[in-house]
Amino acid sequence: MAKIRPLEIISTMSGKVCMHSKMYFRTNPMNSTVTTGKLCYPSTSEPTAEQQAAKDRFGIVSKAVRERIAAMTDAEKKALKSAARAAQAGSTFGYAFHKWNDEYDAEGNLISADPEAGE
Repeated sequence: MAKIRPLEIISTMSGKVCMHSKMYFRTNPMNSTVTTGKLCYPSTSEPTAEQQAAKDRFGIVSKAVRERIAAMTDAEKKALKSAARAAQAGSTFGYAFHKWNDEYDAEGNLISADPEAGE
C-alpha cells in the first residue's frame, strides 16, 4: 500500500475543515500520522436520559481530571506522561481520564478509598 504524505497545512490539522463538512482529520501526536473519517449517519433523535447523564458526567469528570493534573507538581506530571507513553495512550489527559474515571462520583467529587480519610 502506498504511503501518503499530506500537505503541510493538513499535517497539523485536527477536527472538521468547516462546520458544513462531514470529513474529519486527526493528527496522532505520537507518530504524526494523519487519519481521516467521515460521519455518514449522524443521529437525528434527541439523546435518551442515560445518554445525557453520561454526557454530563463526562464533562464533570473531565473538568475534575484537568484540575487534578493542573495541581500536580512537575515531577508528578512527568511520571504521568511517561506512564501514558508506556501504555501507548494517545494523550496524557486521555490516559489520566481512563485511569481516574472510577474515582469520581456523578457530581465530580473525588471518592475517597478510605472513608475515614475525610476527603
